[in-house]
Amino acid sequence: MTDLRDKIRKICSNKWFELVITIIIIVNSALIGVETYVKSDTISRVQDIILVVFTIEIIMRFIAAKDVRSFFRSGWNLFDLSLVIIGYVPDSLMPNSSAMMALRVLRVLRVLRLLRASKEIKLIVTVLLKSITSMFCNMLLYLIFIYLFAIIGVGLFRMPDPQTLSGEELVRYEEYKRIAPNNPDNSSDPYGSLDEAMFSLFRVMTGEDWTDLRYNLVTASEMGIIKTPTVVVTLFHVFWFIIAAFLLLNLVTGAILNNYQKERSRQDVHVDEEDS
Repeated sequence: MTDLRDKIRKICSNKWFELVITIIIIVNSALIGVETYVKSDTISRVQDIILVVFTIEIIMRFIAAKDVRSFFRSGWNLFDLSLVIIGYVPDSLMPNSSAMMALRVLRVLRVLRLLRASKEIKLIVTVLLKSITSMFCNMLLYLIFIYLFAIIGVGLFRMPDPQTLSGEELVRYEEYKRIAPNNPDNSSDPYGSLDEAMFSLFRVMTGEDWTDLRYNLVTASEMGIIKTPTVVVTLFHVFWFIIAAFLLLNLVTGAILNNYQKERSRQDVHVDEEDS
């Protein structure tokens, strides 16, 4: 049994074996895309053969592992094993259309096996997973700031309800809507409510036409639609853009880079120990 395990372990660690499996994964991923255009019995049979190959591969890696615990401690092994098991679930067991759709989506996740094609990609995925905790803290900080700025934005920039306007105020409002329409036209007041204000601030963070928000609000200020001075409109959006796009996003980037350096150092130490 030990000799068999050693032989299988050598096969699994062989570069040619990894290359063949990678090619099969690429073919499998390509066929999944082809199936979105055409349905073919030939493609289905090839997919079944590929599933058998994946099954053999996972069995070989299970045998090659030091023990059962070390095999299941690997997140990649659990991921591959789950996809193989899902591949054997027959469609007849899913009478519900939504359950069938969920099963098909899970099977499509086999494309993610391409992440195993490169050690560098695996390293990046590992770093991202390990960065979830720090990114969660950064996200919490971001939510605090966006909530604060959204409340301020609603208080400063919310447009008046046209149903409450009359006379000259209504005329000015209609003229404003004509010369400074929302983009797109069917969008609501960007600071009309707290949730819409938070989305508008997210839009500013992404850089998606955020200057249009500022220009429209400046026009509304100049026409007397809102009482906020134009300088406040400009400072508010510029200040938020600096905080969101430069400070908060850089915190996330810094956390990922820090974990990347740690994981790279840990792998280098592991490689040195194996060589020695």
